[in-house]
Amino acid sequence: MAFFTSEYECKIDAKGRLVLPAKIKSALPEASGNELVIRRGFEPCLILYPMVEYKKIYSKIAGLSEFNEEYRKLQRNFFRGSSVVELDSAGRLLIPKLMLGYSQLDRDAVVVGMGNKVEIWNPALYEENLINDPSEFSKLAQKYLDE
Repeated sequence: MAFFTSEYECKIDAKGRLVLPAKIKSALPEASGNELVIRRGFEPCLILYPMVEYKKIYSKIAGLSEFNEEYRKLQRNFFRGSSVVELDSAGRLLIPKLMLGYSQLDRDAVVVGMGNKVEIWNPALYEENLINDPSEFSKLAQKYLDE
């Protein structure tokens, strides 16, 4: 199982390629090889999955009944925003142009390890989506982690 943590400042080149940080790259499961799946996040970011992790989500969504209208909408919106990408020999991945636009990525990016996946953010949008109040952070931790 992949385990990604921390945040990294990265650059995106003129062709839309991002070099994965060495610690992220080294945590990729060997079973995924060089294939990863990138998808639009629910917030304006991109989410990068090792293939083995994406297949778990894929199974759940693909297994929903095509005869249910809500399920079809979920499937359509989920899969339209997903793409298989490969790491090249330099450890770079090419981010599709539509995804660069969706996430408002240009030259700078913040790559954030999120356990079994990685988020890729425009630095300004990332800051907007962080909790800046320690009290709010504490209350959320207590609400969801206190047993």
